[in-house]
Amino acid sequence: MNDYERIEKAMAFMVGHAAAQPNLEMVAAHVHLSAFHFQRIFCRYVGISPKRFLQALTLERGKQLMKTSASLLDIAHSLGLSGGSRLYDHFVQLEAVTPGEFKRQGDGVEIVYGVHETPLGRMFVAVTPRGICRMGFVDATSAEALQERLAKEWPLSTLRHNPEATHYAVEALFAKPKEGAAALSLHVTGTNFQIAVWRALLTIPEGQLASYSHIAQSLGTPKSSRAVGNAVGANPIALWIPCHRVIQQSGALGGYRWGLEKKQIVQAWELAVSNSALSPMATS
Repeated sequence: MNDYERIEKAMAFMVGHAAAQPNLEMVAAHVHLSAFHFQRIFCRYVGISPKRFLQALTLERGKQLMKTSASLLDIAHSLGLSGGSRLYDHFVQLEAVTPGEFKRQGDGVEIVYGVHETPLGRMFVAVTPRGICRMGFVDATSAEALQERLAKEWPLSTLRHNPEATHYAVEALFAKPKEGAAALSLHVTGTNFQIAVWRALLTIPEGQLASYSHIAQSLGTPKSSRAVGNAVGANPIALWIPCHRVIQQSGALGGYRWGLEKKQIVQAWELAVSNSALSPMATS
């Protein structure tokens, strides 16, 4: 078991035992490490301490579920899209496949892909010359299945295994963008409504949550919550298009194509990281 696998296993253990508030020694023992060594590698790869992660998973996440009573646009405007989040839409640029490109079915396009270890799980990433076109957790489905789906969406394209060319897509998730860094480009294919929903997801601030109805209202279609849910479920780029930030109006997690445990892990990680950016006690 490598360090990434240990971190993922530890996060899953904390999700499953959050009510019992396991201490550092208990979590470390679950992944067969000393408390000191586990604390060190968790902070190194995740950017926060296990304690911070567990806090976000319990009390802090509960507080977030109670906050989003305003519209999605009001939330975005009140917090300011020019803030420090690395996932705001000023850093992530979403481009849709044009009708002409769709008709050509990827003819003449080379798509590189690779599988990468991350603290949140192994991820499949595919990139066109215009940006990231597919990103998903391998533990929820196989890399081969994700590759086959990609080939069906771009049947005339050339697929080439090149992890060196796709690593940046996951590396950027765990590091703040440098001053003046170019926007991260996403290259997606979908209906006009799906793309509108995915753009709306990019306006949900990091560490915040919104409901399906909030997104429907922000699109000017308040009765389209079910259609919004379908579009959220069809999101082709995990994490960068943050469908994990969408919950039910009641505060329940709702669905997630990569599994509810994974959704809890991602939400807690993101909330803890965003809170730690404001606090000098990030590793406490």
